[in-house]
Amino acid sequence: GKVVLGANFDLENGAQATTPNDTLIAPPQLQDDRIGFVNFFPDSIDGKIRAAAYRLTARQLVGLEPHQGDEVYESLSARALSKIGRGSDVPGDLRGHMIRFTTPDAFEPRPLYEVFDPKLWHANYADGTFFKDKIVMVGPSAQIWHDFQDTPMSPSTPGPVLHLEAMAAALGHEFLRPTPPNVGLALVGAAGLIAWSLVAFLRRPLLCLGALVVITGAYLGAARLFYDRTGLLLLTVPVVSALLLSGLFSLGFEYALERLEKLRTRRTLERYVSKNLVKEVLENPDSYYHSLLGVRVPATMLFSDIIGFTTIAEKADPEELVRVLNEYLTKMTAVVFENGGTLDKFIGDAIMAVWGNVHSLGMTEDAKNAVRTALGMRSALQKLNENWRAQGRMGIGMGIGINQGDVIVGNIGSQERMDPTVIGDAVNLASRLEALTRTYGVDILIGSTATELVRDEFHLRSVARVQVKGKTKPVDVFTLVGARNEDGDPEFLKWLESYEEGLEKFRARDFTRGKILFSRFLEFYPDDLLAKMYLERSLEYEQAPPDEAWDAVEVFKKK
Repeated sequence: GKVVLGANFDLENGAQATTPNDTLIAPPQLQDDRIGFVNFFPDSIDGKIRAAAYRLTARQLVGLEPHQGDEVYESLSARALSKIGRGSDVPGDLRGHMIRFTTPDAFEPRPLYEVFDPKLWHANYADGTFFKDKIVMVGPSAQIWHDFQDTPMSPSTPGPVLHLEAMAAALGHEFLRPTPPNVGLALVGAAGLIAWSLVAFLRRPLLCLGALVVITGAYLGAARLFYDRTGLLLLTVPVVSALLLSGLFSLGFEYALERLEKLRTRRTLERYVSKNLVKEVLENPDSYYHSLLGVRVPATMLFSDIIGFTTIAEKADPEELVRVLNEYLTKMTAVVFENGGTLDKFIGDAIMAVWGNVHSLGMTEDAKNAVRTALGMRSALQKLNENWRAQGRMGIGMGIGINQGDVIVGNIGSQERMDPTVIGDAVNLASRLEALTRTYGVDILIGSTATELVRDEFHLRSVARVQVKGKTKPVDVFTLVGARNEDGDPEFLKWLESYEEGLEKFRARDFTRGKILFSRFLEFYPDDLLAKMYLERSLEYEQAPPDEAWDAVEVFKKK
């Protein structure tokens, strides 16, 4: 008949075969087509059964390679398929074949006792018609028999079901194939290369992460498609791991490089601008770089210069001069940065600083920061001179010019070299005012526009109405006395009102009254150069009045 019995190789006892009774089937039983081995061999990595061996030799049972001419044993499923005339569907080689498992409930178990109960045999099996043209596997189902195997579908797959799965796989040629090793290595390498290329060329972290997720999803979809259509088990975990780990590592590496580059850029920029402005540039690079194309903005400029530096340079020791100059510029630059200014450039011993070109706090606050810087530079120079004189060295003087107005911000220069800077009439006037500090004997001169913006916070003194070279309209210029919130000289501020009134009389051509007011101021401050200058001019004009076109404007033809 078409009945096959099972035999078992006891792998723990030298692969000794356990076969049906000799009286039932005469030896050698394993060569009888009614006997097949029931063994399945678990995966060496995780212990799960994934494959079925339909034929094997004694050498294979002890872990050796088969030799030609070895006695071949057939499995229970192979013998059963041969019995029903489907032996040609059984693989003829001596290796294991991975099974494409069906659903866990594909093979429904039936209690054996129902077969021996006439009523149940008739009611449930139609007197045997139910089993017509079917393969019936008889085996234990009770837990006590321990005939349960760990498979990818379930850790407790019944042994009889496993044999049916092996037969179904052979009948349908539903075997799974692993990815060839060379192809697997190529896929892992390609995954790493793709991830690195994404990060290297896209250079946008969120876009890279999105692309990695999409590629991972597409690969998993392709793996499922290959599994369903061809039975190919496309290498998945190593490839996806290589893709994601390589991508994440590349992103981390790029992030580290970017942080190092930003740190280097920050340190470089902090040599030229204050730290808060460096932060603004690095956090909003697009708006900053857009401004370098050329934009018109309101800004406040400060120029400072050492008085008589050329003469000092001719007489001083070169090394000593460089040391003094570096010490001076370091202190002055620190004051600029403390007040949020941008160091536009050094021009020899001169400094050009700007407020409002990179980041503006508003015209008023920008102008006040520039004036605070001028006060800070005045105080810093005083301390430097005290230290230098205590060391027996010569002190230096300084002139500062401040002006506010619309300027053009841009990257300006030649194709070989360009600098981000500001240009415009307002810039030129700030430079001219710095030069005029020598003429009027003051250390700070401020243009009228900036003066109106800072008057509420600082004490200012009128100096002159001037028309500098290159300008057609005169401007009133002022010098800085001090901040209103600082302890100043109340007597000086009191008598300064006489000076201001005298200047008004002078400009109104009332030279006699102006003379009196200037003289009154000089009684208390006899060394004041501005009051002396206007007293001399009042005396001169009192004796020889200027023509009717005179408007108290001093015109300067030179820079």
